Amino acid sequence: PGERKVSIKRSAVVKFTQDQKKDAVIELCTREGSAAAVADRLGTCRYSLYKWKKELLGEEDTNMSEPGKFMLPDDRDALLAEVDSLKKQIYRQQMELDILNKAVEIIKKDQGIDPRKLTNKEKVSLIDALRERYPLNELLKMMGIPKSSYFYQKKAQTRPDKYAALRTNVKKIFTENQSRYGYRRVYAIIRNNGTIISEKVIRRIMKEEQLIVPFKRKRRYSSYKGEISPAVENLVDRDFHANTPNTKWLTDLTEFHIPAGKVYLSPIIDCFDGLVVSWTIGTSPDAELVNTMLDDAICNLTDGEHPIIHSDRGCHYRWPGWVSRMENAGLTRSMSKKGCSPDNSACEGFFGRLKNEMFYYRSWKDVSVNQFIDKLDNYLRWYNEKRIKMSLGAMSPVDYRRSIGLAV
Repeated sequence: PGERKVSIKRSAVVKFTQDQKKDAVIELCTREGSAAAVADRLGTCRYSLYKWKKELLGEEDTNMSEPGKFMLPDDRDALLAEVDSLKKQIYRQQMELDILNKAVEIIKKDQGIDPRKLTNKEKVSLIDALRERYPLNELLKMMGIPKSSYFYQKKAQTRPDKYAALRTNVKKIFTENQSRYGYRRVYAIIRNNGTIISEKVIRRIMKEEQLIVPFKRKRRYSSYKGEISPAVENLVDRDFHANTPNTKWLTDLTEFHIPAGKVYLSPIIDCFDGLVVSWTIGTSPDAELVNTMLDDAICNLTDGEHPIIHSDRGCHYRWPGWVSRMENAGLTRSMSKKGCSPDNSACEGFFGRLKNEMFYYRSWKDVSVNQFIDKLDNYLRWYNEKRIKMSLGAMSPVDYRRSIGLAV
């Protein structure tokens, strides 16, 4: 038999530039994980990392210790200057990293926050947390705060909080309303209770106490199934104002997806004051859901009241059952243009407020469908009876109607 030739494939040797080595050493010295993780990310090995570190940061006579090697004075001075610059750079980046970590730990900020954009009070908290590790002057320079401002804040922290009682009241109002009120509504409640205070103070207190209203946008549910029947004219034409109740109503469907299943809400909103006239909640977006809602709304009408009902072009509002109910009650249909959500933006806005205030950023893991339906129903009652609207003089829709002598 002839000789067997063995072919060995060798990986290409990656050559790193001097700048790449510097960046690698900086990352090695400021890392939070292991050196192996840094090496894997850069496509090298730990031995090379530590070799580069020794070359750049090692003893001054590293190159002189090997036989036959020497360094000219000019080259040696240049290298020492480069090493000194690199050490300062590593020191600065380590300080920046520690500041960011403390910002996450102490004042609950995101990792990517710019420390210079923090308030002076927040900056002082971070500086005090790092003073044992870094000199005060360096921390002040890094945080962008004058020494006089630092000591002013330190002194201010020792003074009694003149807003202590107000701070407690603000947190109570925010909590009682399920974290749904921003500073304007909190300010309105405090003002209605007889306390005279600046709106800016309320805003500052809420910012200091991290009282933040959750906010999130999601893709909306679409009930459009094609042109199953002739569409009617858009009579509302984006004019969502009404001078009297029960003259202009809006309706639409929205979906809630929780681990236990899907839930659908079908409401009718009165353009007069935003009151939810009627609503139905179910697990299927079918004709029964919207027709039952319409029947309940019609029962609230008195003789002579024949509102316009505006909707999108969803199939529910074009089926015979819906059309016949509208005609029998003497109601007028109005529809948005195809795929034009601004034509029903007031109803979309209601859904957005609802989901931001009771659905998004809340855990529904152990909540059954029936439990969720109860919570949604309770929210809608609270929305009508308790939730204040600034456009109604900081009153709820029900309170507003009572204030002008309307029966509810």
